[in-house]
Amino acid sequence: MGKKSSYSSSSISAWRYLQPRYYIKRPKRLAMVLIVCVSLTWLLYDRKSLSTGQQDDILKLKEEVTRLQNSIEDIKGHMKDSAESIQNEDEVNKFAKDIYVDEDPISKQRRDKIKDAMLHAWTSYETYAWGKDELKPQSMNGVDSFGGLGATIVDSLDTLFVMGLDDQFNRAREWVAESLSFDKNIEVSVFETTIRVMGGLLSAYDLSGDKVFLEKAREIADKLLPAWNTPSGIPYNRLNLAFGNTNNPGWARGNSILADSGSEQLEFIALSQRTKDPKYQEKAEKVIKGLHKSFPDDGLLPIYLNPLTGTQTGGSVTFGAMGDSFYEYLLKAWIQGNKTEAVAFYREMWEKSMIGLQSMIKKSTPSSFTYISEKLGNAVFDKMDELACFVPGMLALGSSTSGPGEAEKYLSLAEELVWTCYNFYQSTPTKLAGENYYFRDGEDMSVGTTWNIQRPETIESLFYLWRFTGNKTYQEWGWNIFQAFENNTRIETGYVGLKDVTTGKKDNMMQSYFLSETLKYLYLLFSPSSVISLDEWVFNTEAHPLRIVTRIANEEIGHAKEVFPRHLHGRKEGRFEYK
Repeated sequence: MGKKSSYSSSSISAWRYLQPRYYIKRPKRLAMVLIVCVSLTWLLYDRKSLSTGQQDDILKLKEEVTRLQNSIEDIKGHMKDSAESIQNEDEVNKFAKDIYVDEDPISKQRRDKIKDAMLHAWTSYETYAWGKDELKPQSMNGVDSFGGLGATIVDSLDTLFVMGLDDQFNRAREWVAESLSFDKNIEVSVFETTIRVMGGLLSAYDLSGDKVFLEKAREIADKLLPAWNTPSGIPYNRLNLAFGNTNNPGWARGNSILADSGSEQLEFIALSQRTKDPKYQEKAEKVIKGLHKSFPDDGLLPIYLNPLTGTQTGGSVTFGAMGDSFYEYLLKAWIQGNKTEAVAFYREMWEKSMIGLQSMIKKSTPSSFTYISEKLGNAVFDKMDELACFVPGMLALGSSTSGPGEAEKYLSLAEELVWTCYNFYQSTPTKLAGENYYFRDGEDMSVGTTWNIQRPETIESLFYLWRFTGNKTYQEWGWNIFQAFENNTRIETGYVGLKDVTTGKKDNMMQSYFLSETLKYLYLLFSPSSVISLDEWVFNTEAHPLRIVTRIANEEIGHAKEVFPRHLHGRKEGRFEYK
């Protein structure tokens, strides 16, 4: 390809950051698109010294500019009588001026490497496990870990879209439309199905505008609703899709799990907002409203809840497994509702839980690593799960909407904790983290459970901290972790986890969230802040971005119009505009 072709490619690549794509289909945006491509090309040239050959290309580019300007005038002439015509030149100029261009060649190079990793993971899945929930790379076959709902396909939709892997996205979309069926006599996890399948479908709808995803999301939600038919409103965690029979795992002694029951609100609220049907929001939110009535001052709950009585029945207090995403969703449901009075109780509960978090913070010896302990009754355990490494990102997100004193406190703690989480990786021979760590006097940290199952939590926190601080150190740490994955887990037929991070012994599973979360957060870590702006999107716990919509009272849902942000730009513009 010649230089002219590469310049065109740069413009198209930069334009991809102005997703969602359905803007392009609207006549009133077409003139803006042309201006954007020209503006981006000139911005790219402005920072380079030009060779003689490039001077010739610029002469050709000027001719192209003139042609595009004439095209714009023709388009505007044809659109004078259209209800969707461009109002004035200011709107066009402002749209072009607002674009944030990523000019860092290192970030672009790293982003391309991560995109290549996604393509390798996806192609391996397509080749050996298409339609199955997950790929087993070493045996080159698929396994239905979540009931045979094509979890990897649905989990990957938004990652494919954001990375611009259009052919792969379209094949996935075709499978969803033609082959994804919920009429199966299978028992599924309500939580996993909600965050992976329903969340993935809603995110794909919000990004693409394709209603097939919304229809499928509503279909699976209707199948899951019987789980909430309990006296307390706390759902059972398992359900048969064909008959609606519900139960809880035997090892939980009939109890529901805090993280499962308290981490389904974003998806069901989003569905009510998109469909104007309040029943989904009412079911999922009844849990939180019930807990709110007797929420403790320190905001900490044990991991077991009784679905019949609504009482807390014991178990550990943890920000790790089985507790983690409950606290995450308190903050994110408040953000999802655009921080209105209708969702103020979520923020109130989250702030209380951050008081409780402070009581669980401890320091190691001799290096003073900050970590989050766990409690069981009055006993304190000096153990921290890698799963709890989502907390630094949550604190950074919470700091962005807090007052000066609280903001600094949250951000400072986030920075201390993410340093510990990064050292979970750096402390092993493979530079990949184990599942959990113990902190004993004089030992700082020692790996407990030695497997690595491709978890994203530390990378997720690095993404948030980079977004809110601009500190490139967090990008460097993320890149080091990515290289460790490449060096230890990439094989010819996909990516695997490790059975032991100290020896590098491989397992035989490529987790669906490796594509949905780990690679997506890595990609966004090296993308401009305007790509999935945190002013306009909120991520569910499976890293599926959902649009932020101004929250209204339940009884008004059926008559209200959604209020979507007008542009997909980052917070750097410092402006909120709505239709």
